[in-house]
Amino acid sequence: MTPAPSSTAARESDESVADRRAYEAVIERLSKASVDKHWEPYRDIPWDDPDFQIRHDDPRWELPEVDKLGRHPWYRAQPPEVRAKIGLWRVATAMKIGLQFENLLKRGLLNYAYRLPNGSPEFRYVYHETIEEGHHGMMFQEFVNRTKLPIRGMPGPLSLIAQVTPWIPLISTELFFIFVLGGEDPIDHVQRKVLKDGHRHHPLEETIMRIHIAEEARHISFARHYLRRRVPRMPRHRRFLLSLASPVILGIMARIMLAPPGSMIRHFRIPDHVVEEVYRKNPAARREIRESVGKTRELCAELGLMNPVSRRLWAAMGIA
Repeated sequence: MTPAPSSTAARESDESVADRRAYEAVIERLSKASVDKHWEPYRDIPWDDPDFQIRHDDPRWELPEVDKLGRHPWYRAQPPEVRAKIGLWRVATAMKIGLQFENLLKRGLLNYAYRLPNGSPEFRYVYHETIEEGHHGMMFQEFVNRTKLPIRGMPGPLSLIAQVTPWIPLISTELFFIFVLGGEDPIDHVQRKVLKDGHRHHPLEETIMRIHIAEEARHISFARHYLRRRVPRMPRHRRFLLSLASPVILGIMARIMLAPPGSMIRHFRIPDHVVEEVYRKNPAARREIRESVGKTRELCAELGLMNPVSRRLWAAMGIA
């Protein structure tokens, strides 16, 4: 006769089933939201509306004072058309880097989905997210094309190294979704801040940002719920390795997303002392990087990924 399970084991089993059902319910809600509320870049953005046209001298491209370069005396001393073009270059570069990151993300998501079993609720959601990221890439590239500026995005060596990213899910899906948050959280942080700064933005930029924020909220939610479910179940040694890798990835990703584009600095001959004052030696710039990963840092603490060794790495990466 098979012995009856202990009451403790039964409770743990019941909690596990309840946790799984709650997790699947979240994924189902996210999948339904992707069906009920989504955008098509060539249907929902009026690219040819006269007010949406991109002109290099449009004053709406000027950097707001909330931007660290935008408030610097060197920038304020430039002619209006130069200030506008610098602002447009900055926006276009952010979009180009965004679409490059999302290209890596899509390939990684598909590698993750490839191995999912039949009946997995994650499969459907991952494909919804992949489609949405595809739309984001199209609207970002369309914006860049219409600027007619020589926008490059990621530096060549960094872009080459980044090609390993799509293969991360084959090694560790948990590490991959840390990478996902490392790219999505800083962009989301900055875009939400921009929309609240009181500055009069170009309607094309604002429309793209609002679409991106709305859909990325689902992508960020999925990554966080996935990590909350998976990380506590990882073997201790793998969890420790993840705790060491997380601050390194998050620190690097935040800098990629928020750093001033080198091509812009060279094109407009921004003096070295201005770059130093605005970005490299500016406490506000360092604080911005820390704040951009704040939510992911809180998640890592919640998941037990903070320990004496990893805390040193968070501090070394400037995101503690």
